[in-house]
Amino acid sequence: MIDLFSKSIVVTGGAGFLGRHLIRRIERAGCLNVFVPIQNDYDLTRIDAIDRLFDEHRPDVLIHMAAVVGGIGANRANPGRFFYDNAIMGIQLIEAARRFGVEKTVVLGTICAYPKFTPVPFHEEALWDGYPEETNAPYGLAKKMLLVQCQSYREQYGMNAIFLLPVNLYGPGDNFDLESSHVIPALIRKCVEAVESGREEIVLWGDGSPTREFLYVEDAAEGILLATAQYDKSDPVNLGSGMEISIHNLATTIAEITGFTGKIVWDATKPNGQPRRCLDVSRAEREFGFRAATPFEKGLHKTIDWYLDSKQSQGSR
Repeated sequence: MIDLFSKSIVVTGGAGFLGRHLIRRIERAGCLNVFVPIQNDYDLTRIDAIDRLFDEHRPDVLIHMAAVVGGIGANRANPGRFFYDNAIMGIQLIEAARRFGVEKTVVLGTICAYPKFTPVPFHEEALWDGYPEETNAPYGLAKKMLLVQCQSYREQYGMNAIFLLPVNLYGPGDNFDLESSHVIPALIRKCVEAVESGREEIVLWGDGSPTREFLYVEDAAEGILLATAQYDKSDPVNLGSGMEISIHNLATTIAEITGFTGKIVWDATKPNGQPRRCLDVSRAEREFGFRAATPFEKGLHKTIDWYLDSKQSQGSR
């Protein structure tokens, strides 16, 4: 266990969706010496920028969340970039943490690292049982190599590096850009815009049969904070809610909440992605007491309310 209150903490990706929630949670816990590197100041794909970051801020704790990521469409359009940027950022940051003697390194992986046909629920031991789903394999494999690095550095150098596997996140402040967003914000935006314009149908990718698990972003922040303070082992840990829902039922639920009563058309020429996703979350609860607290529909209501408020604020400006 590490006492975070007196530590200098660097959080990469701290200005992003999850990062903003994590920073607020860390500060509420009383940890005030927190620094978030901004890309314009520190390009984390460059080793000289990383060395300058560590030299200037001397972190006791590194939480690496920065990622280049998107939904299925973005993954299909950018496989090379998603592989290189995610791999090079993580590899160089972990190496710098070793060289600068960082006390604790926390690396966030991705659910996309699991094999395409992982038996449900996903146990952490199944990570190496097959190849990831093709549309997001470059991103998933780049992140999974960081697990190998963390474990190797622990074995050779005694480095305290842990690896967390968060499931699909959602919540206020998410990315609602249809070119790069994940499924929940994309569905919310499509339904809201259809209601506003009076459209009678929306078109969604795939056939609606895949299942997904979702974790409310504030719950994810709580899990990361708990793991940072309390978990010191080499085994990767799933962070999720343990709740599985089909994309079809998800779309129906969001349509009901947003008031969209039109037709949902499924474009089966577009990929479904991984057939099923649902995590075994027992290790997180056993090792550091994490259990998701936000009921799914309550989280959806809060996310939709935030999006509507954001649209109204932008419109008034």
